[in-house]
Amino acid sequence: MGLVTKATVERPAAATAPHPSADAIGQLEDYRVELTAHAYRMLGSAFEAEDAVQETMVRAWRGIDRFEGRSALRSWLYRIATNVCLSMLGASQRRARPMDLRPAQSADTALPPPLPEVTWIEPIPDSRVLPTDGDPAEVAVARESVRLAFVAALQHLPPRQRAVLILREVLRWKAEEVAELLGTSVAAVNSALQRARATLASGKVGNDQPPAAMDAAQEALLARYVDAFERYDMDALTALLHEDATWNMPPYDLWLQTHDDIRRWCLGPGIGCQGSRLIATLANGSPAFGQFKPDPAGGWEPWSLQVLEMSGGRISGITFFLDTGRFFPVFGLPNRIDA
Repeated sequence: MGLVTKATVERPAAATAPHPSADAIGQLEDYRVELTAHAYRMLGSAFEAEDAVQETMVRAWRGIDRFEGRSALRSWLYRIATNVCLSMLGASQRRARPMDLRPAQSADTALPPPLPEVTWIEPIPDSRVLPTDGDPAEVAVARESVRLAFVAALQHLPPRQRAVLILREVLRWKAEEVAELLGTSVAAVNSALQRARATLASGKVGNDQPPAAMDAAQEALLARYVDAFERYDMDALTALLHEDATWNMPPYDLWLQTHDDIRRWCLGPGIGCQGSRLIATLANGSPAFGQFKPDPAGGWEPWSLQVLEMSGGRISGITFFLDTGRFFPVFGLPNRIDA
């Protein structure tokens, strides 16, 4: 399953869909970013979100002539996208993070077998899900709503509760609008929202405070992180972490938490990362880096996409997504760095 380019979906087969006008295509494209964000919150996968938006666009093109007002069009597109996502989700299907699957382990724990990609919350580029302009407060809400921790928390909800909470709490739809979209009653929507809130407030789900907007202090923190990682100075690096910061590496469910275990892992099983180089990018409303480790043949080869979570002036978690063959092209990262 791969990401779908605009060119792919702008040419549906004549046998299955009409040829919409350029104006109609432009109207639909105006909603691509926010629809992708909505589908990503529902599904937890960048690739599945793109598939859902493709299907949404194809269905919309078949009936675009029925809609003239922008407000009606937006509501209609969200109805299509939500139903597409619900049809893609099984009753109990949810993606996770390593911290959801087992307790923290020590640096002495043997690396377990990798788990299938459908197990994991996946990263997504900011450019696919965040507006590039608009009201700063709305952009901040959008950024918070695609954070790895928040998307992982949503996965604890049954699909329809998930949809209700996203539509009511993230998109700020009225209960009547959500009821109409889902074909149910206002009472059912309110009940689902109450149960969803209770689940997120329970001890089962992490709910860290969202990071503040990037400022000079956070920029300096990131610069110190890059310097410490590229020098492979584990004392300097762990000094930047909260005491309970998480260190995890999908597709493995092994994760670490103490500074001592992180240091011993990096200087033991992870010693091959010494001498790595980092290239900055953005993922899930957070700072991220493409990590390239030394290649014995020369230069540096892809190793992980690092997504950092920050709070209170320190780093609260680092996720190393190791499936670089899938993720690096999505983020526009090179396939190697030459010496």
